[in-house]
Amino acid sequence: MKINYWKVGFVAWLAPWLALFLLNPANAMVKGIYISQTTLEDTTYLNYLIKNAKASGINTFIIDLDIPSTRYKQNVAMVKKNNISYVARITMFPGGGTPEQIASEAYREKRYKLVQAAIRYGADQIQLDYIRYNTKQPASSEHAINIQKIIQLFKNRLADEKIPLQIDVFGISSYGEEKHIGQNIKLFSESIDAVCPMVYPSHYQPFAVHFKTPYKTVYESLMSIREQFDDKLPIKMYPYIELSNYHYPLGRDKKIKYIYAQIQAVQDAGADGWYAWSASNYYDNLFRVLESYPVK
Repeated sequence: MKINYWKVGFVAWLAPWLALFLLNPANAMVKGIYISQTTLEDTTYLNYLIKNAKASGINTFIIDLDIPSTRYKQNVAMVKKNNISYVARITMFPGGGTPEQIASEAYREKRYKLVQAAIRYGADQIQLDYIRYNTKQPASSEHAINIQKIIQLFKNRLADEKIPLQIDVFGISSYGEEKHIGQNIKLFSESIDAVCPMVYPSHYQPFAVHFKTPYKTVYESLMSIREQFDDKLPIKMYPYIELSNYHYPLGRDKKIKYIYAQIQAVQDAGADGWYAWSASNYYDNLFRVLESYPVK
């Protein structure tokens, strides 16, 4: 057999560069878990989460910042020391904003002070949640325009710090503008670096249908976002998945299958990663999925 030494040499030259690219954390799929401030400040449990997160390939913690504190600062430093990315989650309008809150410059400044504190603590990215009107508002396209103005103000400030901006949106906005709460992914894409759609199967009606089809629910939602941009998404996409369905209690084995189906859907839809949501910050089932199932 004739050996092509040029090809052999090229492969030998390329191999270390390819390995460097594949092993570079910046190129790895983002895998994150939500951490409340209470959990962050519980050092013993935080250490447990860090240990198991690293063992299962989780590389990002999305951490609430409600009240700056010394313990918060110290424990965030511990997270970062373990090479886990710190995304600071700032709740903008708890429960959704009223027209008066959304129009208030003073209110926005109070929230931005939390952003500034997160940056001092070493935030790698900022994530704005509840960046919307409350659900009691009448439908209006002006709502999304008003929310966009707030997002742009935050983006302009963060640009000086070179800190990327993420926003959370309801799963329903995956299918287009939601005019009651004022969320429009296509409009918002002009002012953000990443969108985090909460594509929880428990949030889609009819509930019984989506409970039984978690893969289909998540996959179709994410593909619908891509379709809004003709499959040329100009921002990162980190969807939130859920670890349980509050409408229908599940045993452990079924929960694991439920989680796995959502992760597989995220990967098949070509998202840049995922964030797992557990209000109680219980992640043992997720750790089991990542350690036992062939997910990327």
